[in-house]
Amino acid sequence: MNISVLILTLDEEINIADCLGTLRWCDDIVILDSYSSDATAKIAASMGARIVQREFDSYAGQRNFGLQHVDYKHSWVLMLDADERVPDDLRAEMIEAVEQAPTEVSMFRLRRRDHLFGRWIKHSSGYPTWFGRLARVGQVRVVRAINEEFLTSGQTRALRGHIDHYSFNKGFSAWLAKHDRYSSMEAELLLQDAIRAPGVAALFARDPVLRRKAMKRFVYTLPGRPLLIFLALYIVKGGFLDGRGGLTFSLLRSWYEYMIDCKLHELRRRQQKLPV
Repeated sequence: MNISVLILTLDEEINIADCLGTLRWCDDIVILDSYSSDATAKIAASMGARIVQREFDSYAGQRNFGLQHVDYKHSWVLMLDADERVPDDLRAEMIEAVEQAPTEVSMFRLRRRDHLFGRWIKHSSGYPTWFGRLARVGQVRVVRAINEEFLTSGQTRALRGHIDHYSFNKGFSAWLAKHDRYSSMEAELLLQDAIRAPGVAALFARDPVLRRKAMKRFVYTLPGRPLLIFLALYIVKGGFLDGRGGLTFSLLRSWYEYMIDCKLHELRRRQQKLPV
């Protein structure tokens, strides 16, 4: 075994046991907890995890703290959230990948399968999205306060397996509250960094992460973006094939994008000392 695991938590007693249950193969699990008020830390400790606590500032801040200030037993660390699960096929692939990785490789990217109403909402979730979650310790850093980007000077490779993501496990109210916070953070970032349309070449980059980033920047320049997001997920990407979950998630994503727009408009008017 040569992979440690880092899990970010805040009031995750609903999720943490199931998450840790898919990590029984790992002998070095660190919970970076933002001072949960529920039984998260107690449950995790009872299942053999180490608990480190730090006041939350941003997702990038938490992950960078975990990567730079926590000592690990192994030279590779898998970064997870409590509502994510590691299936057996991904576990086997990761172990083999890091054992065979040449020294110039410092990060592996993975995809997620988002679940709603008991099924994978493959089409409406915008699949596939790649995340640089398996990192060689000391060689990866995280930027952007939300919807983080994982950067490394070394080589990056991709894995075939998936992380399973259950973002609605804590209920729709919790999801809505979380994305209310997310939309405020996104609006602040957009205010600080005015979005400009990317060059055409970036939209067709070979790197899927760069291509998705360019597409996101392009979409942010378009009028009627929330409606376009709904149509893209539900019609173009085939979200209607995901049944009720596909419609629900496409509508929620459109609402989230509209909240970002509303809050960005509010921030700009406040900046100009105008009434909202």
